Amino acid sequence: MPVGVPQSVLKGTGSGVLPPMLEQYVALRDKHPDFLLLFQVGDFYETFGEDAERAARLLGIALTHKSSRDFSTPMAGVPLRALDGNVERLLAAGVRVAVADQIEEPGSGLVDRKVTQLLTPGTVTEERHLTADENYLAAVATGDGYALALLDVSTGEFRCAAFHTRTALYDELARHRAREVLLAPELSGNPALLADFQTRFPVMLSPANFDEEGTRAELKGTLGEVPGSLTSAALVRACGAVLGYARLTQQGRLEMVRRVVRFEPGAHMRLPDAAARALEVFQAQAPQGVTLMDVLAETRTAGGRRRLRAWLRAPLLDELSIRARLDAVETLTRAADLRGAVRALLYRAHDLERLAARVSTQRATPREVASLARTLDLLPEASRLLDAQDGLLGGIRARLGALPDVVTLIRAALVDDPPIRIGDGGLIRDGFHAELDGLRSDALGHRAWLAELETSERARTGIGSLKVGFNNVFGYYLEVNGPHLGKVPADYRQIATLKDRARFTRPDLREREREIARLETAAGRLELEVFTELRAGLAAHADALAEAAGAVADLDVVAALAELAVERGWARPRTVTGTEARLVQARHPVVERATGGRFVPNDAHLSDRQHTLLLTGPNMAGKSTYLRTVALCALLHQVGSFVPADHAELPVYDAIHTRIGASDDLAGGRSTFMVEMSELAAILHGATHRSLVILDEVGRGTSTLDGLAIAQAALEHLHATRAHTLFATHYFELTRLEADHPGLVNLHVAAEETVLDGNGDAGGLTFYHQVIPGAARQSYGVEVARLAGLPAPVTTRAARLLTALNTGGDDRKLTRELATLDLSRLTPMAALEVLHKWQREARQAAEEGEREVRSL
Repeated sequence: MPVGVPQSVLKGTGSGVLPPMLEQYVALRDKHPDFLLLFQVGDFYETFGEDAERAARLLGIALTHKSSRDFSTPMAGVPLRALDGNVERLLAAGVRVAVADQIEEPGSGLVDRKVTQLLTPGTVTEERHLTADENYLAAVATGDGYALALLDVSTGEFRCAAFHTRTALYDELARHRAREVLLAPELSGNPALLADFQTRFPVMLSPANFDEEGTRAELKGTLGEVPGSLTSAALVRACGAVLGYARLTQQGRLEMVRRVVRFEPGAHMRLPDAAARALEVFQAQAPQGVTLMDVLAETRTAGGRRRLRAWLRAPLLDELSIRARLDAVETLTRAADLRGAVRALLYRAHDLERLAARVSTQRATPREVASLARTLDLLPEASRLLDAQDGLLGGIRARLGALPDVVTLIRAALVDDPPIRIGDGGLIRDGFHAELDGLRSDALGHRAWLAELETSERARTGIGSLKVGFNNVFGYYLEVNGPHLGKVPADYRQIATLKDRARFTRPDLREREREIARLETAAGRLELEVFTELRAGLAAHADALAEAAGAVADLDVVAALAELAVERGWARPRTVTGTEARLVQARHPVVERATGGRFVPNDAHLSDRQHTLLLTGPNMAGKSTYLRTVALCALLHQVGSFVPADHAELPVYDAIHTRIGASDDLAGGRSTFMVEMSELAAILHGATHRSLVILDEVGRGTSTLDGLAIAQAALEHLHATRAHTLFATHYFELTRLEADHPGLVNLHVAAEETVLDGNGDAGGLTFYHQVIPGAARQSYGVEVARLAGLPAPVTTRAARLLTALNTGGDDRKLTRELATLDLSRLTPMAALEVLHKWQREARQAAEEGEREVRSL
């Protein structure tokens, strides 16, 4: 930026030009306008102007001012040592961060600075800023539907897909929990669409380029071509945009991205976001709750944990693939020694997937390269353990690949315990590089001379207390205390006088010092060159490393699922080709763990002759738990896991749809009932005869009659589709549908009421949590209210009101009269007279009931 930039470009007060340092700050900030710039000034990273106000607010740090004669601007900063923690806080708040470091030693003039890091929530690669889970950057473009690109820069995983509906796109984005979502201009420029995205996802309005020509060039530059799988302009634009944004933040380095994989959403079981939330697959509804992922996460490696999440996000539809995973899990459940050996081995492994990505971009630190070698050292043993295996385990063994040349090279080059940073020295092993060995040997010779100097000078001068010392100000020196200063030889030159001693140097000492510095500097540069060459050589093995990393992750997941099955007594489900589902003594995996195994199991049976189960019973009796148990067993089966049951036979479902629990969308202006109806609409449109549908208390968000009508209509619709449906309700009127709808079966959760006083008031309720045939007799709502702690006068009056309401308007006489009418002989006038009579009697009965209620 030229000298004399107006001060208006930086928030502040005063007139005239900016001081040179602030001009430098503004010039760097303007190159990265979407980033908050942390600007090194000595031992602090400072921000100025509006950035300072923002940083102070987000980080809770003091806001001061930077003032010169003509200008004053807000200023806030953090110490260099606190950079990482504060960057993590900014990233968590969705802020992009640019770090400008001083790249020369301070002198008399303006210190040169350069932006060395661009950090955003979706593109960080340093372990200190990452969790063990995936870290996705997403981009969305439109055309014929919606195109989604997903990139995890920390591992190089790059995927894309096309969707016909925004709902399906939202489900995929929610499952992947993208840290940043980039929107094409046709989306970000539409206020309504932008607002809809922003209420759901961390949308970043960014400089991402969605121009088709530019995105094609980006794909060619990164992958060497525009892959044929990107069959639409929208897919090209989304994939190219996500690469361009990642290239910006990585400052040009995207070697970890080797290919893009297009996945078909229909190739996996559909698990809508509403279903994943209701089943608490990844996110618990209670603040300290436990998820299915928490229960399953017995993995030993970070890559295994990410692979387990990926399997849960995309349950299988192919029977052979499901059986292959189950075969592998069963093999490890039966072979305890093999399972234990595999898990012990994996416990020593580092995050091979991310290490491979760091190596491919040539950013791996010395310790990361050493960690890579330690992990690769485990692969031959892992391969040997799986020697006799076939199927999935045999495929894993084939993919492991020992990579012995890589391990040998690293072991030969690096010391056993390398330093954290390259410049710290002592990185390359002696004997690996002849020239480096020579420099070190020469420097060591000079140091040996220095070590002998103290002894020889004591003998020459007769000063027994003479010492050879070193500091950063004077370098090496000869130190003589006061009583012996008269014995100092003539070739000593005094350089410092202290209270009781003096320090000296001499020409040969200075020459040795300069030579040591020259040799050590040359050795440091050469060591950096050697390590850089080593890292470049490792990058050539990136594909093999990535393949081995995937195999380790798969092995970890299979071994973890086997361990879980043995520990919890889970059973292998039998995959059936028809539509029959049978669970014997099934348990909810999360609740079972929370209760320490004290869980009341239940059976479930669904088939062509019994495809709709209508479940009634009191609140708190376990209806919702029963519904979730069936759904989670189905999900686990198609992930390739054993299930929490004594016996299980399950078909392959194309989707699991759920509507459980109440929630609203205040930000979107939707009530609880509107959210419920929207989710119900998606289920009714999407359910097929191969789907599993779980519905709990449909219609309760509106009036009783409206809710009953909607619930019955929805139940009849699902019954007609022949989807496997579990429908829990308090509308007892629905239980009568069993008589007229073959395939619909009534079930209820057993509970028993006890009478505690002589007036006949219900005083207690026992839940058995057992699901048995038939409809419940009543809902026990008043009894549950009593258990919840409502005052006794309230529950007593509620019980009496309920009795009055249930007995008012006896319609048995009306029913008998209607049954005996001979409609063939009834004239129109006579029919009107009968109808008028019934209306009068009904009104009288209603009025009597109201009077009785008021009298109570």
